[in-house]
This record gives sequence, C-alpha cells and structure tokens, in this order.
Amino acid sequence: MARRSNNEGSIYKRADGLWAGAITLPGGKRKVVYGKSRQGVGEALIAALRDVQLGILLPTADARQTLGQFLTHWLEEVVKPNLRPKTYVTYRDVCHLHIIPALGSRRLTKLSPQELITFYHAELEQGFSPRMVGHIHRVLHRSLEDAVRWQLIPRNVCGLVDSPRVSKVEMKALNAEEARRFLEAAQGEPMEALFVLALTTGMRQGELLGLKWADMDMIQGIIHVRRSLARITGKGFVEQEPKTAKGRRTISLTPMATQALQEYRRRQLEARLLAGGEWEDRNLVFCNALGRPMEVTNLIRRHFHPLLKKAGLPRVRFHDLRHSCASLLLSMNAHPKVVQELLGHSTISVTMDTYSHTVPSLQVEAVNGLDKLLRGR
Repeated sequence: MARRSNNEGSIYKRADGLWAGAITLPGGKRKVVYGKSRQGVGEALIAALRDVQLGILLPTADARQTLGQFLTHWLEEVVKPNLRPKTYVTYRDVCHLHIIPALGSRRLTKLSPQELITFYHAELEQGFSPRMVGHIHRVLHRSLEDAVRWQLIPRNVCGLVDSPRVSKVEMKALNAEEARRFLEAAQGEPMEALFVLALTTGMRQGELLGLKWADMDMIQGIIHVRRSLARITGKGFVEQEPKTAKGRRTISLTPMATQALQEYRRRQLEARLLAGGEWEDRNLVFCNALGRPMEVTNLIRRHFHPLLKKAGLPRVRFHDLRHSCASLLLSMNAHPKVVQELLGHSTISVTMDTYSHTVPSLQVEAVNGLDKLLRGR
C-alpha cells in the first residue's frame, strides 16, 4: 500500500483498479471517496477534511432521506404540536401542494441553491404571486433550520437564495370623516356593535368573533382579549390562544362601544328566546341566529360590504378597520406605546414600522411645536 501524505486519510488501491480513500467524520462515521488515480482521491480527501474543519461536512442520520420524507416528519413532529392549528394547516398546504411535488424526491443532503431558484421561478411562471412564493421560501427556510440544528445537513441552502421581491401593500385606513360616516351608517344594523368595537379597539377579526360575554366587564368598561376563533379545514371552528403574550390584553371601551354592546345584548337575548331549544349556548358575543360561531364569509358579504356601500366608502378590508383605529389614534398624538398595547403588537417597533406613514405628519407638528417653544411663543 502506498504511503499516505499528511491529512490525506486512508488511501488504497482496490482489486478492480480503482483508488479509494476514507476519513472518519465527527460521530465515528466514515466517508469514502473513489477515483481512477491516487492523486485525485487524495485531493478529494483533503477537500473533505477541509469541509469537516469548516463544519460543512457533517454526519447524517440517514443520507438517503429525501426532502419529502423530512418535511412530512417535520410537519407532524414539530409544527403540529408546537404551532397554532391554523399555522399548521398553512404550513402543511405549502409543503404538500408546492414543495414536495417539485422537490420532495430530492435527497435532503443534495438540495442546492440552483434548484431552489429554478423552483421559485417555476412557481412564478405558474401564476403564483411573489408574496406566495416568498411564503413558500419562509416555510422551507424554517424547516431546514431545524435540519441544520439536528445535524442532518451542514447548512441551510435557503440562506443562499433570495426570495422574490414583494411590493409592499399600502394599507387603506379610514380618515376621521370616513370613520364617522361608517359608524353613522352602522347605526341600527344587526352587527353595529361588532363594527363599533373593530373601529374603536383595533381588535382583529378572529379576536372579535372569539369574544365571549365572560370576557366583558360592562361596569368597568373593559374587555379581556383571551382568544381568537378561526375555521380550520377538517376541524371546524377552533379557539386559539393569542399569537404572543402581548396579544392577551385588556382594552378599555369607549362609551359609544359600551352603549352599542348593551343594545346588542338586549337583541341577542330576544333572538335566544325565539330560537328556544335550538340555541347553542357557547357564550359568544357575536354569533349567528342559533348561537353558533359566525362564518367570516357571511359577516363580510351580508354585513360589512353592504355597510361600506351604504356609507359611500370604497371597499376596504375588514382588517383595515384595525389600521384605521391605530392611524386615528396616532394622528391625535396618542403615544405609540398606548397604540402598541391596544393592538397587542409584540413590540413597539412593530407598531412604528406598520404605521410609519403616520409619523411624518406627527413629526411636522412636533418640530413646529419645538420651534414655538424655543421662540418663546
């Protein structure tokens, strides 16, 4: 057997004439390379040793594991037990409808940046939006981060690829005059209280639909946000905890909101008497005629869109009522910290980033006020 050079590992010539070389990986496993010449095998071993030192070459539990096998395991063992049901369904659909059909047969250890770029371009050519492809990229990136932590792969190839650029969607917030028209049009409507709450508290749609009378303190004029309600495919309506600790919060009610809720409560009790034994007592504030959870599509189609039309307003999203609440408060010089706590943002930076469009006008007012102060006016 020929003498080994330094750092080459073990090199030998096989009976069939091929040269082979082996090095021991961290964890005790061995990597073997083959070649037609001793020099070529030696160079391959030196490169492999360099990769080990850089942390690029790591042992795997099963080098034959495919991306599809890994994602299936990751969804059931990591995502499903630890994330919200709606998030799990979203991740599952992204994996099974997009990633696995295109890349599922590829070995996990062999996935390359070029393959991801080709995959993303193919998704765009099929008509999926850059925002959707960006979401696919984020799901894959998150899964491969776990694969790196478990030492199944040496690095996350998603970190070497840029997701498609997404144009920022401009939010549509109602100004003060439009908000007044909206509330005037809502007076006497069946869901008046819901729309008043949406515009005066900034609560999310799911939080409003998950609100229970036990969460209310009408004497103190406060609401405790403890859950959200969402329809999950295959599971029906599911109550979920707030996304963050800040999402679990207490909100003060305006007198307008308190009055609207009191009137709504009175009418709901009448509806309950009419329903008799068919009423399902779930203690929900906003529900259908039988006490059951309200379908979002019915809320939007039967109540929200007709109300916008009645008020002569453009067709904005329900979520834009939340934006309107925050924008109106900031325009009144409400402290951003107060707005953050009202909306349940995890940090104040989220609030400021989301409503940065409101800051310039506030900055002008502040600078003019400083000028007057320094001039002694």
